Amino acid sequence: MRLSILDQAPVTKGNTAADALKKAEELAVLGDELGYHRMWMAEHHATTVFASSAPEVTAAYLTAKTKSIRIGTGGVMMMHYSPLKLAEVFKTLSAFSPGRIDFGVGRAPGGDNYSIYALSEGRQPMVNNMYEKFDTTLQLISDEVPDDDLYNKTIATPSKISLPEAWLLGSSGNSAVQAGRRGVGYSFAQFFNGEMSKEILDVYKENFQPSAFMEKPQINVSYMVTTAETKEEAEFEAMPQDIWRLMFLKGKIGQVLTPEEARDYPLTEMDRMTIKENRKIHLVGDVKEIATLLQEEQAHYGFDEAMICSIPHSQEKRLNVYKLLAQELF
Repeated sequence: MRLSILDQAPVTKGNTAADALKKAEELAVLGDELGYHRMWMAEHHATTVFASSAPEVTAAYLTAKTKSIRIGTGGVMMMHYSPLKLAEVFKTLSAFSPGRIDFGVGRAPGGDNYSIYALSEGRQPMVNNMYEKFDTTLQLISDEVPDDDLYNKTIATPSKISLPEAWLLGSSGNSAVQAGRRGVGYSFAQFFNGEMSKEILDVYKENFQPSAFMEKPQINVSYMVTTAETKEEAEFEAMPQDIWRLMFLKGKIGQVLTPEEARDYPLTEMDRMTIKENRKIHLVGDVKEIATLLQEEQAHYGFDEAMICSIPHSQEKRLNVYKLLAQELF
């Protein structure tokens, strides 16, 4: 199975945002050594929990620190940026590292209303033209004249460079259709809501039209995973993330606890039921169990690669997740 990495640069308790970004570097270097296919950085604003607010900048740094792993964004939130700026950023990245850059975009804001308006300098953000914006950006990256009147009198530089792979993030049938029609990859965020269906992925394949960005359909699925040599250890390391998600659903956003704090955290019976239900978006178990589950999911749904997001408190434990999965699945 092809494995990839999704990183949000999590700021675990006792660490700083700068620590989180350096740990992203360590993860990228390890993923490169282990043979992971790609690593994407997410985009989050208005949070102290994640340090990945400028994924395209981090991508440039990580590409310079690695040799063969593909590096990209999963995704850059195109709501906040001009198609011309997006095109020029990713063309520059691809000029420096041809054949290794992924232009992954999302339609969500990646932050709260205050950050949305701050990023748009107080103007009413445009939220209903995401697919048109994506089309214009793809045209600019391809050195084509855009259909949009605002952009058809300019060019995106540097020109005549190796195209990055283009990907659309989503979790619905509509985004699957749109990705297919544009001839770009489709990345399904299973760890958002756990509602992946074979029908959604099939509709992407059925609508796929080859493009300059991708000759045939490609699907990756993002999973939240906590694994270890034993199920008991995996459960111990997973509980902080389970409790953070529980609190998030209650509108209480704070730092992720340590495993020891999570073990002793007072939970009601309803809390435990909610955590159990949320396990559909958080895969927890020993490495053989998780590897088997991923293989079964791939066989059933027909995707091409699993993209692993993992947030144990300890960097050592986090890196070990990726080592264990590589040993089982490569």
